[in-house]
Amino acid sequence: MPTPLRLMAVHAHPDDESSKGAATAARYAAAGVEVLVVSCTGGERGSILNPTCTFEPRDMADLAERRRTEMAGAAAALGVQHHWLGFVDSGLPEGDPLPPLPDGCFALVPLEEAAAPLVELVRQFRPHVMTTYDPSGGYPHPDHIMCHRVAFEAFHAAGDPERYAGHGEPWRPLKLYYNHDFSMRRVRTMHEALIDEGLLSPFGDWVESRAAREIPERPVTTRIRAEDFFDARDAALRAHETQIDPDGFFFAMPRELEAAVWPYEEFELAESLVPTTTPEDDLFAGIHPEDTP
Repeated sequence: MPTPLRLMAVHAHPDDESSKGAATAARYAAAGVEVLVVSCTGGERGSILNPTCTFEPRDMADLAERRRTEMAGAAAALGVQHHWLGFVDSGLPEGDPLPPLPDGCFALVPLEEAAAPLVELVRQFRPHVMTTYDPSGGYPHPDHIMCHRVAFEAFHAAGDPERYAGHGEPWRPLKLYYNHDFSMRRVRTMHEALIDEGLLSPFGDWVESRAAREIPERPVTTRIRAEDFFDARDAALRAHETQIDPDGFFFAMPRELEAAVWPYEEFELAESLVPTTTPEDDLFAGIHPEDTP
C-alpha cells in the first residue's frame, strides 16, 4: 500500500484549529491524508466569548472539561485526529503594566521541557508537514508565541538522534509552514466585497487599526483552495460554543460571496528540506510519501 501523507497542525488552544487552517485540514483529511491537530493547552483560562452561551464554569477544571468536549466535536467536524499536549493555559494578561503570568502556565515552562512531548509526538506520528504560528504568534498572546517556539523546536530537533534521547526514534519533518488566515489582504478583500454588495462589514475597524499601527505583512507563499470545506470549518467553529458567537464576525461573510472572492487559506513556507517552487498550491509540493526522511 502507498505510504500516506501526514500533516500535523500545532495550535495553542482548543478553537485555534477551527479559525486557522481548518478548511485546509478538512480538505486534506478528506483526500486521505492523515491529519493530526495538536492543542498545547486546554484553554482553562479562557473567557466565555459567546454571549449566547449559558454555560457558567465553576472553576478552571470545569471549563477545561467543557472545552475538551467542544474540541472533540470540532475534530469530528473536520475529520481529523487530535492530541492534547497537556500544558496549562497562560491566559491573556491585561493592564498597564501587564501582570505577571501565573505560575506553572505554558508560557513559563522551559523550552526543552515544553518541547519534549511534542518531539515525542512528532516521532510517533511522523508528519511530512507541520504548521503553526509565525514568531509573533499571529497576535501577542503568550501561549501563541510559546506555541511557535515549541513547534519550531520540535521541527528541528525531532530528526536529531542526539537530542531528546528517550523520546522515540528520530523523524525529520520535511516542511514547516506558518498560518496566515488573518492577513490584511484577506481581511481587506472581504471588507470591500461586503461593502460592494451593500452589506455591513465588521472588518472596517480591523483594516484601519492595523494600517494605523503599520503592522507588517508577512509573506504568503502558499494558497490552498478550500472553499468546498468552508462548511466543515464552520461546523468546527460552532462546536466551540463557549468561544465562538454564531452571529459574530466569523460568520459575517455570506459563504457564496466568500467562495467567490477568497476561496483560499494562506500559509508562509518557513522551511523546506525538499525542492519546491513558490507560489505553491499544495502543502505537500515536492514531497513524495515513499521517501524516508
